[in-house]
Amino acid sequence: MKFVMTAGLALAAALSTAACSERAQNETAEAANVTAADAAATTRNATDDVEAATDNALNAAGRELDQAGASLRNGADRAGDKIENGADRAADATGNALTRAGNDLKD
Repeated sequence: MKFVMTAGLALAAALSTAACSERAQNETAEAANVTAADAAATTRNATDDVEAATDNALNAAGRELDQAGASLRNGADRAGDKIENGADRAADATGNALTRAGNDLKD
C-alpha cells in the first residue's frame, strides 16, 4: 500500500511538473513573442526617426544652398554694377579730357 501511495504521489508530482513545464513553456514563448514584437516596433520607430532626421537635414542643406546661391548672384550683380559704373565714369572722364585737349588745341 505504501508503494502504491508513493507511486501515485510520484505520478501526480510528475504530471504537475509536466503541466507546469508546458505552461511555463507557453508563457516563455508568449514573452518571447512580445519581446520580438517590441524589438520590431522599436526598430521601425528608430528607422522612421532616422529617415525623418535625414529628410530634415537634407531640406535644411538645400535651403542653405539656395540662400548661398542667391547671395552669390546678388554679390555678382552688385560687383557688375560697380564695374559698369566705374567704366562709365572712366569713359566720361576720358571724353572730357579729350574735349578739353581739343579745345586747348583750337585756341
